[in-house]
Amino acid sequence: QVQLVESGGGLVQAGGSLRLSCAASGRTFSNYAMGWFRQAPGKEREFVAVTGASIVYRDSVKGRFTISRDNAKNTVALQMNSLKPEDTAVYYCAARYGGRRFSSADYPYWGQGTQVTVSS
Repeated sequence: QVQLVESGGGLVQAGGSLRLSCAASGRTFSNYAMGWFRQAPGKEREFVAVTGASIVYRDSVKGRFTISRDNAKNTVALQMNSLKPEDTAVYYCAARYGGRRFSSADYPYWGQGTQVTVSS
């Protein structure tokens, strides 16, 4: 079992920055692929960035968001710069044993979610 706890998020104006953090406990962190997903009202949950053997970003966040992990501290972070109103969503940290995947259905472990709101 893996427990994930997110922090960060909040309200920011367009063009601003936020940093999300996720602390993991329960298993050997380095064996798990970690991902950030988001879900806006009325929309499906979508992947934002995932890290395993390599890092992959959603096209719409490339060049603006950076995912990073610290296996010694069991944490994964998402630095979000140049935020846009369309980035507004609840952001979730997720984990799965093994390689990275892009579908939320492939991740059995989830954090509670943190709200990110970008005003125009």
